[in-house]
Amino acid sequence: LQDQAMMKTMSGGNCNLNVPAKNSYRMVVLGASRVGKSSIVSRFLNGRFEDQYTPTIEDFHRKVYNIRGDMYQLDILDTSGNHPFPAMRRLSILTGDVFILVFSLDNRESFDEVKRLQKQILEVKSCLKNKTKESADLPMVICGNKNDHSEIFRKVRTDEGENLVSSDENCAYFEVSAKKNTNVDEMFYVLFSMAKLPHEMSPSLHRKISIQYSDTFQQKSFRMRRVKDMDAYGMISPFARRPSVNSDLKYIKSKVLREGQSREREKCTVQ
Repeated sequence: LQDQAMMKTMSGGNCNLNVPAKNSYRMVVLGASRVGKSSIVSRFLNGRFEDQYTPTIEDFHRKVYNIRGDMYQLDILDTSGNHPFPAMRRLSILTGDVFILVFSLDNRESFDEVKRLQKQILEVKSCLKNKTKESADLPMVICGNKNDHSEIFRKVRTDEGENLVSSDENCAYFEVSAKKNTNVDEMFYVLFSMAKLPHEMSPSLHRKISIQYSDTFQQKSFRMRRVKDMDAYGMISPFARRPSVNSDLKYIKSKVLREGQSREREKCTVQ
């Protein structure tokens, strides 16, 4: 547990990058089936859109950044819209740091699902915060996808989406098109800003680096010869695997125990 708290490691093949735990985050993408969750993730990772629909069971991705010499890690959990295992979805929520809730503007039921998910996230994270006394901030974006469709197909009004976030400064609403790549970069920029993460994590604000540069990627002096003025780089790990359920449970437990011990020390100091 101590090693896990101090450092998270990205390993695979010849790639071995150490990232401080304080700079490691998990982004959880939730929503009903066929709303475009995986398409938004694909846009974020590689700027592509796949026309062919493939149902997602659960996909895990990892992107590592070198931003002005500091290493950051972003794990991305692309969840199933069918959520056949409620306990697994609850675990995903518990371990998430930032959230994207996706619905389709031409599907009223998917919007209702996002409302249920938003409520569940707030309840689950509230339960954890009561044990750890964490900050109340919970960065979340509610994303209405497929705004490239004609208005005649729209089933959810813009003001309905805006109403879901009107009372929370850490929650924003965007209408996007993963297919046309409309508002996707802006959505990620705002999400990372709310989470107080570097803006350079946004897709358009860093240089995409191949795995072949992994040996020098984490060096503070790392620079690309062709781009001298840019000091933010991102690299996708092709070998990343989702942490086991046991690892996630240990992570949550260690967080609760660590916070609890901290409060005990503070209490003793006061006395």
